[in-house]
Amino acid sequence: MCAIVGLFGQSPVNQAIYDALTVMQHRGQDAAGIVTLDGNKLCMRKNNGLVRDVFRTRHMFGLRGNIGLGHVRYPTAGCASSEEAQPFYVNSPFGITLAHNGNLTNAGVLREEIRSQDHRHLNTNSDTEVLLNVFAHELDKFGKRSITPDEIFTAISEVHKRCKGGYAVISLIMGHGLVAFRDPHSIRPLVFGKRQGTNGEFEYMVASESVALDSLGFELIRDVGPGEGVYIDLQGNLHVQSCAVNTVATPCIFEYVYLARPDSVIDNISVYKARLRMGQKLGEKILRERPEHDIDVVIPIPDTSRTSALELANVLNVTLREGFIKNRYIGRTFIMPGQGMRKRSIRRKLNAIDLEFKDKNVLLVDDSIVRGNTSEQIIQMAREAGAKNVYFASAAPPVRHPNVYGIDMPAAKELVAFDRTEQEICDEIGADWLIYQDLPDLIDAVSHYSSDISQFDTSCFSGEYITGDVTSDYLIALESSRSDAAKQQQDEHDDDEEEVKTYSFG
Repeated sequence: MCAIVGLFGQSPVNQAIYDALTVMQHRGQDAAGIVTLDGNKLCMRKNNGLVRDVFRTRHMFGLRGNIGLGHVRYPTAGCASSEEAQPFYVNSPFGITLAHNGNLTNAGVLREEIRSQDHRHLNTNSDTEVLLNVFAHELDKFGKRSITPDEIFTAISEVHKRCKGGYAVISLIMGHGLVAFRDPHSIRPLVFGKRQGTNGEFEYMVASESVALDSLGFELIRDVGPGEGVYIDLQGNLHVQSCAVNTVATPCIFEYVYLARPDSVIDNISVYKARLRMGQKLGEKILRERPEHDIDVVIPIPDTSRTSALELANVLNVTLREGFIKNRYIGRTFIMPGQGMRKRSIRRKLNAIDLEFKDKNVLLVDDSIVRGNTSEQIIQMAREAGAKNVYFASAAPPVRHPNVYGIDMPAAKELVAFDRTEQEICDEIGADWLIYQDLPDLIDAVSHYSSDISQFDTSCFSGEYITGDVTSDYLIALESSRSDAAKQQQDEHDDDEEEVKTYSFG
């Protein structure tokens, strides 16, 4: 889970890209990067840290130009070095930078192809660098100093043929313009929009979430379709073309459960409304299973579950109360690299309001339960605050399977629901009663008549991987490289601050 943004403007875009990244900071807190095009120069700044820490005033002055892209990263393969911060750059052909959100499931095969067949060099273990070199190689086949929109779309088509997994991509091609594309399954989100610039001509923006467009006054055109490519040339002309065949949009359902901001719209589905419907479905299930329940108060676990908890409380006709106060300066524990860091952050992140718990039967509502650390500690906090009984509700089904499309839950044995019954999970996290959303109800809650999406990637709940290439051997290899134990063994890298890098052409 990362965030990407690309902007074609009529004036300097550095501040607008910075603002868009801060709006999408929830998607990644490990590293940030921006690259801009200034005449025949690419200006890049990237490093580990939050957006506000990576970019200082002197860096912003160095990021000159009216076209650029940005990225915030969270690592799916452990604590990242600054070398793996995005965007990535390759000088042949033209000079290309690229940032992406997602994960390539055949990155290992592609690395060997890039070295042995494409004769290109890779500097890191990042699959973003793999994707960049595949795209660059396909563009290089035309052997020209200038390429047409059709040739760019042909290169994107070849990328789709070679790359498997979930990916949303934004690239800046020196001397040509801004390119964006989405995988043929639309697993990871990508939208584009426009606004009128000060000179009357249109400016264009591509981003992971619609909220980034909203914050900068861009009108949402639509989501990038499955396998579709978007190209804005240096003259400001917008070109859009489908670059894959037999596509079926199956976006990641976990975006609606947790990853996206509630004020975003993904594939014409409101995240906020979807979470309301999740709460309604879960409330109806509680009434079916415990019509004579003794719940005194419903308390959401900040922040993602608040919307679902609101509608759940309405269905149960039970009071909703804020029982936890969140420290806004602690990041999202789910996307923090490493189990130890997540555990240390939970109690620093939340503090209980005792009077909302004392002598009450409390129903805690969370968006999902992944590793179980947060749930266990929060339940203990509720007991320490004086709760009589602590019940727990998850707006999502049990997470029993690794996600391979760009979300950091790859090691199955680290999932609290792995190889456990719901009662065993309840005992593990220390609740008096536990209830999960049913998968058909979750799908029904996210589905909406305003969207033509009829299928979703539900792999972390169902174990069904829609790309069709995820084998048991792949999952074993992934676990060995991405488990928390593996992350702790990785070498730490020197993150000394770098200034803005400049690449000149022509």
